[in-house]
Amino acid sequence: MDVPVLAVTTGEPAGVGPDLALRLTEAGIGSRYVLIGDKAMLAARARQLGLPLPLHDYAPGAPAPTQGLEICHVPLAAPAVPGRLDPANAGYVLATLDRAIDGCLAGEFAAMVTAPVHKGVINDGGVAFSGHTEYLAERTRTPKVVMMLAGGGMRVALATTHLPLRDVPDAITTDSLGQVIRILHADLRVKFGIAAPRVLVAGLNPHAGESGHLGREEIEIIEPLLARLRGEGLDLIGPLPADTLFNPDKLRHCDAVLAMYHDQGLPVLKHASFGAGINITLGLPIIRTSVDHGTALDLAGSGRAHPGSLFEAVQLATQLAVNAAS
Repeated sequence: MDVPVLAVTTGEPAGVGPDLALRLTEAGIGSRYVLIGDKAMLAARARQLGLPLPLHDYAPGAPAPTQGLEICHVPLAAPAVPGRLDPANAGYVLATLDRAIDGCLAGEFAAMVTAPVHKGVINDGGVAFSGHTEYLAERTRTPKVVMMLAGGGMRVALATTHLPLRDVPDAITTDSLGQVIRILHADLRVKFGIAAPRVLVAGLNPHAGESGHLGREEIEIIEPLLARLRGEGLDLIGPLPADTLFNPDKLRHCDAVLAMYHDQGLPVLKHASFGAGINITLGLPIIRTSVDHGTALDLAGSGRAHPGSLFEAVQLATQLAVNAAS
């Protein structure tokens, strides 16, 4: 079988993304990595970190080098200084994403892995940007995507993502939640190779609504939807109280958890896997994984940033690419 070729975007140039990407030679994963970013910036960061790596120009279809890393050059708009954000490079960050997306859609890359970006500085640069997940959906013309994080022996998908808490209940509708569950089920089967996924579904309210005394979303929306989808053959358990859902006995017998909102499920997963978690975007026509941490500007260029999350993201992207090809 051919070795998967992965596009690795190097993220915010003032952050730790370039540092982590340059350490992929240590990962020992059976993939071919193509780093997407400014070659001169990456070479300078490698020197700063004391990494004597040969950096080769990437050429589609050419054989992989035997040493070092391949760079698909995307030029910076302004010089990058570790730890110092510059809105002038907002367009550069998006250009690295566009190159990876286009390569995946064309079949040039088997998957893309993203290093962290800084949403605030991209917006300061004049581009409305709410995150990788939303940007990937727009660029691939995907009407609905699902954010899922993996780590600590868990997979946790989100029914809603980056919303103010007061807006979450209105976003939990039969149509939206049904789409999320179908996407989650389909990608667990196709991309993760799980023949009959079992999903634990959290309730929205404390105690999953306490029979309507603490909220009626479970009674009016979640329970009827789960019953209908079970009738179609999906293995769905819930809605369950979130405060007791994440116990080892329940998790041992499921393939994923569906949380209703961002901070309902992710604190548990990040407690169990911080520094080695992975973000996966489900529902896309391409494979995308990412680190589960931010740009860590204070660590950029210091050599103290731990590459574990990026290594795990590359490992999972490789597995998903192999599954998709089989």
